[in-house]
Amino acid sequence: MNSIFRPVILGLAFITTAAISNDKAEFDGPYVITPASSSQSTAYWVCNNKLKSTAVIEQQVKRPKSCGQLPQATTSAEIKQVMPDTYSGIKKVVALSDVHGQFDVLITLLTNQKIIDDEGNWAFGNGHMVMTGDIFDRGHQVNEVLWFMYKLDQQARDAGGMVHLLMGNHEQMVLGGDLRYVHKRYDVAAKLLNRPYDKLYGADTEIGQWLRSKNTIIKINDVLYMHGGISSEWISRNLTLARANKLYRQHVDASKQSRKADDELNFLFFGNGPTWYRGYFSEEFTETELDTILNHFDVKRIVVGHTSQERILGLFNNKVIAVDTSIKKGQSGELLLLENKQLTRGLYNGSRENL
Repeated sequence: MNSIFRPVILGLAFITTAAISNDKAEFDGPYVITPASSSQSTAYWVCNNKLKSTAVIEQQVKRPKSCGQLPQATTSAEIKQVMPDTYSGIKKVVALSDVHGQFDVLITLLTNQKIIDDEGNWAFGNGHMVMTGDIFDRGHQVNEVLWFMYKLDQQARDAGGMVHLLMGNHEQMVLGGDLRYVHKRYDVAAKLLNRPYDKLYGADTEIGQWLRSKNTIIKINDVLYMHGGISSEWISRNLTLARANKLYRQHVDASKQSRKADDELNFLFFGNGPTWYRGYFSEEFTETELDTILNHFDVKRIVVGHTSQERILGLFNNKVIAVDTSIKKGQSGELLLLENKQLTRGLYNGSRENL
């Protein structure tokens, strides 16, 4: 069945994206904001291109009447806590990247691979899901993806698993006020709420607080995950995962100018830093250099997004695995499964192949 017309249950909401226009908002939201001067959270909605609001009562985000089928949610303080960046003894992991607002493709892929069930709920048990960044920008269903991942974050923990939403360069761009790639659909919400797009996910918002708690680099078992890649420059700088993740969280709201003015932040947020690096795909990069990086972190492989491929791609005998499978095109995508020391491509049609 064509995924565009395929209904999906999202939290309390029955979502179908067939009615969503690519060019204007029509229906958008919620944007849950808690002003500094108040403990009362308010959810803002775009309903037929008009602004409506509902109070968040007992953590329930409920949409107003006649407001389409926008996601409803239960807010959670637990999933906004900073979590460890290192895990061991995890039996199964699924990784994917660069969704860029393509909600339909994401749901179809996860459903066909049985990571979620037919109602859009977590079905991966005690497994860990790693999204290696770039939910933001380009596509017109960014907010739908964010609230969906927010719900999965809660459900995975309840099942003994975990969702790791890593920060990519586009998360860092948007939260830092670089809005060059934002879909024009979101102009409506920004205008009606009288907030720049980045402030729709500001530190006083539910999704913004959740995003600001997340790591940028994590280690699960003997695998390192991040958006772009780890360059050799990391080693010379004597950085640790803990320090890097802390600096990312502390400066995610900083402007591009202030990040570039600081040598360490300039490395982390740009160029050879973990959210922008593409060196593994260069002819000049060698396996010897890679082995030095792997030995430094005591891992066997690195999983990255950022550099688009047509499929899950293994490099250097699968020591580097690229999981950006061009979901951003809105047509298909793949995911990587790591279980019982096996590396498997999860294809869009639900089939699986060894990597």
